[in-house]
Amino acid sequence: MSRVGSKQGLREFLCKRVGVVVSSAELQQAAGGAVEWARRLRELREAGWAIRSHNDRADLKPGEYVLAEEPPKSAQAYAFSRPISKRIRAQVLERNGYTCQMCGAAAGDPDNQNPGRTVRLHIGHIVDRSYGGKDELSNLRALCSACNQGAKNIVQEPPRRVWLLTQLRRAAIDDQRAALQWLKQKFGED
Repeated sequence: MSRVGSKQGLREFLCKRVGVVVSSAELQQAAGGAVEWARRLRELREAGWAIRSHNDRADLKPGEYVLAEEPPKSAQAYAFSRPISKRIRAQVLERNGYTCQMCGAAAGDPDNQNPGRTVRLHIGHIVDRSYGGKDELSNLRALCSACNQGAKNIVQEPPRRVWLLTQLRRAAIDDQRAALQWLKQKFGED
């Protein structure tokens, strides 16, 4: 009996529920209980899947997602980026002295976030792939598990209306139109 991978489990689960709101717990279960289910979901988005969350639609609560439309059928839509090579990973760790570049924790130190465990280092992007960042030595850094997770989910103070309007006014007309379309879609005013 072969085990379905977390990526394939998410694909199958979502394809059967186009337009249906699902919870993060259901997605994790569909991914075979994988801790990294959110990363697989982000990879699907990057491959063109219209997966919406509360950040995209006002009617969704945090922890709720919906596949808004049928996923792309092209082979490219199912392609996931390759992992960072062992050679580049070793170069990044060596360059960064086997320490987290955010908090300074060293590999093997006691992990304060997970008592009884030691710090485990990951390779993180400085500029995320979703923003055009590459798997190049200059765009990679060593991060501990806690900082790597935190770097993805930084909660910042929401921008104030005056600042946001200033940014929109300064933007190109095409970007202003794109922002308007996004707001109309988010609030169901298309």
